[in-house]
Amino acid sequence: MTSSASAAPAPDTFRQDIRRFFTSDEVRRTLKTVAAHRPDEEPARLDLYRLLGERGWLAPNWPVEYGGLGLGAAEAALVTEEMTLAGVPDDVHVLSIDIVGMFLLQAGTEEQKRKHLPALARGERTASVLFTEPEAGSDLSALRTRAEPDQGGWRLYGTKVFNMKSQFADVALCAARTTDGAVGMHGITLFLLPLRSPGVHIEPVPSMQNDRFNVVVIDGVRLTEEDVVGTVDDGWWMLNDLLQLERTGIDFHGKARRLLDLIIQRAAATGRLDDPVYAVELVELDARLRAGHAMAWQMVRNLADGRPDAVASAMSKWYVSEQFRPILRAGMEVEGMDGVLSGWDPEAPADGLLEANHRLSPAHRLASGTSEIMLYLIATSGLGLL
Repeated sequence: MTSSASAAPAPDTFRQDIRRFFTSDEVRRTLKTVAAHRPDEEPARLDLYRLLGERGWLAPNWPVEYGGLGLGAAEAALVTEEMTLAGVPDDVHVLSIDIVGMFLLQAGTEEQKRKHLPALARGERTASVLFTEPEAGSDLSALRTRAEPDQGGWRLYGTKVFNMKSQFADVALCAARTTDGAVGMHGITLFLLPLRSPGVHIEPVPSMQNDRFNVVVIDGVRLTEEDVVGTVDDGWWMLNDLLQLERTGIDFHGKARRLLDLIIQRAAATGRLDDPVYAVELVELDARLRAGHAMAWQMVRNLADGRPDAVASAMSKWYVSEQFRPILRAGMEVEGMDGVLSGWDPEAPADGLLEANHRLSPAHRLASGTSEIMLYLIATSGLGLL
């Protein structure tokens, strides 16, 4: 929040404005076009991101001078929730705004902020993250991408994998090792890596998703101290502290709620909602999602009050993302074999959303921290069991 911040609108009014935007004819036409893409026709930057940016809604909690509205965590969560409820692809938003933008806001230099944040907030640029490596997934202390000293700067060498949207992004937040030592957590530095630099090679990794993963090979790209985010060798602590801020569970809840509401509508249309065998299970799933929604919004309130709770956030993320499997199972019980028809089949129920979510569902337990890592964090930091 800055002195030039906008007056915070009433939450209900702000939500209604956001919802009207996402249900407008223009946005629905865009989503219909996106849904018609085949996997090898993955869309890049969506026009509706630019439209959100023009209104200051893409990053409403950012200061006005960086393209936001100077609002708070609640308004940012409202945008995220309505975006996922409307079925808007949110990968670029999560990467550019919730992760890279948030890191720059918290730890970037003033020059870095002014260079990157306004364009990200307007939807004119996108960013990606380069953390995961072939031998370093959830345990980033094992990463091997290295930054070798070079005339007052560094040259980066390494391979990153399973990152999304890097083929479209302008810049990436890249974790690299600047110092070797006995303790793997020490010596990691975060860099802003221009992805159109000579020495950056990006190619697709086959997956079941409509949107592709990538492998990024970095071969001798030279960076300077102006490209360092935060402090040299201190990236591990930044990753642990700042990534916790994205784990509210709001985005996962919105996707799960949209899917369950669709299944309930299909059950009503086919008469199965009158059958207790189906109705009882759907009511139970609805209750679980309502509980998850309450947990997620408590995490948002914690952020708004300046007291984020890493353990509670892990609980919220784990609980909400684990609901996808029983929801998908219930959907298959309602639809039967038609539930495996893809969106490219004209006879697919609900435009093939159930089939698409079956292919996507493993990612829900991996994104923003795997379920296993969330349980480990709860067991160690929360319960003191290990």
